[in-house]
Amino acid sequence: MSKAIVMQQTGGPEVLQLLEVTVAKPAKGEVQVRIAAAGVNFIDTYQRSGLYPVPLPHIPGGEMCGVVVATGAGVKDFKAGDRVACGTGGQGCYAELVNVPAARLVKVPKGISDEVAAAIMLKGMTAQYLIRQVYRVGKGDTILVHAAAGGVGLILCQWANALGATVIGTVSSAAKARLAKANGCTHVINYAEKVFVKEVKRITKGRMLPVVYDSIGAATFPASLDCLQKFGLFVTYGNASGPVPAFAPGLLAQKGSLFMTRPTLFDFVHTPELLRKVANEVFAVVKNGTVKISINQRYPLAQAAKAHIDLQARKTTGSILLLP
Repeated sequence: MSKAIVMQQTGGPEVLQLLEVTVAKPAKGEVQVRIAAAGVNFIDTYQRSGLYPVPLPHIPGGEMCGVVVATGAGVKDFKAGDRVACGTGGQGCYAELVNVPAARLVKVPKGISDEVAAAIMLKGMTAQYLIRQVYRVGKGDTILVHAAAGGVGLILCQWANALGATVIGTVSSAAKARLAKANGCTHVINYAEKVFVKEVKRITKGRMLPVVYDSIGAATFPASLDCLQKFGLFVTYGNASGPVPAFAPGLLAQKGSLFMTRPTLFDFVHTPELLRKVANEVFAVVKNGTVKISINQRYPLAQAAKAHIDLQARKTTGSILLLP
């Protein structure tokens, strides 16, 4: 038997219950991992609420680091005792023990702690595909990152800054503004006090931006579009305030022949080879100090509901971990 957070139905944080569960032996192609730390992400709240439907009962969590305790038939790349991490498991990481397809695991290199690995798999790989693949950020670019003090935001801002970009970050409080400023943001806009479109126009002297990274959703739309140059790219990759409402494609034409994408990590790491390539690039920028990881909240596994409450109330910054 093992303890896990189980949701029998969708709803608020109260549906997250700590239960004893039976974990079967790993099936063919699976690896059984004893979890040292699990990451908490907004996608977990979307699945819990029903915004992103999942089969029930459901053990949330798609990000963790731990130690291999057993392997199923056909697994050749991992053995008992290996430290491994996962950022695309989809479910099961809010637990003490989990079975994960070997194709979704990577080995954690020396120099990366269990907690850091658990904090960077989903968030770090998200930052990687956003600034290295969806739009290849480089020297001379000026970009806008919403929720700059969040888990993805802090990684993305540091990395983009190191690539030579000027980073404009938006935040919701003075404390978060200080954190964003210390983590790669050249300019920080507190949108509780100022209109971010006007500030972007002022900062860029009217030139506006080639790309906007938006994990907020409804609350920052369509204003995010007004921050873009002609042919600019609107990257919507989260729904912290609710999903972007439906709109006519003609809006993109009216605002300058804009491009829009709704990418997801799973498409960028859909093979074991791509997963390891992306993860290894994340590990490299953390190990060499380009990106420093802020783990600002740690909760016992039993307090998963509180972690969700704090995350959705925007009381958190950086990465959030559950510790079994």
